[in-house]
Amino acid sequence: MMKGQLAGLMKQAQQMQEKMKTAQAELGALEVVGQAGGGLIKITVSGKFELKRVQIDPSAMEDREMLEDLLVTAYADAFKQVEAASSKLMSGATAGMPIPSGFKLPF
Repeated sequence: MMKGQLAGLMKQAQQMQEKMKTAQAELGALEVVGQAGGGLIKITVSGKFELKRVQIDPSAMEDREMLEDLLVTAYADAFKQVEAASSKLMSGATAGMPIPSGFKLPF
């Protein structure tokens, strides 16, 4: 590998590192709301998959089994939103770098 090529690769790696830091900070500040039952249940999850808030409409309290199912569904919805946002931010941070497909970031 030529000296110039190596310097270029190092510069790209540094740029990617900065983009990764920015993306991770954005994820840390991100909050998404998963919903179920037409909004009867709302679950707020951070970009780091931390459960932040659970909101339950009083009418959902009448049927315990339904409430349990709605809670799981709302959390799954929030989880998918965080995964999608994470994937989008990380792919933007690694754009232009020769990273193998299927390689997950951050580690």
